[in-house]
Amino acid sequence: MLHPRQFEVNEAWIAFRLNALPICTERDGDFNCFALMDAASCFILSSELIPVASPEPQEDQFRRLLEKARSHKQQLSKTLIVAREDAADLMTRVATDHDIEVVRVSASELLPFIGEAREGFAEQFER
Repeated sequence: MLHPRQFEVNEAWIAFRLNALPICTERDGDFNCFALMDAASCFILSSELIPVASPEPQEDQFRRLLEKARSHKQQLSKTLIVAREDAADLMTRVATDHDIEVVRVSASELLPFIGEAREGFAEQFER
């Protein structure tokens, strides 16, 4: 089982969907919130609202996520961790273009990292 203590700050980032239920807006439709989190600190480095129709961020959206995350750390991570069950073809391509290794793990292995963030998001936005 993975744990934040296994990582150094900025060694690995986790890409994941923050919300369990779609974020509904009257004007623009429904969205999911994708985030990049530092695996060691569990700090959310960046997030982006993605239309529900997209199973993963599009190339330009994921590049924005990476650039926002880079602005916190002044560098990119060496590794990107993504749940095996999530669609991640575009994210993988963009990450490898930036010389970031992509590691796929089961979604259950990510819960020690992302569980608290998801709970907090649900309390604020999924009432």
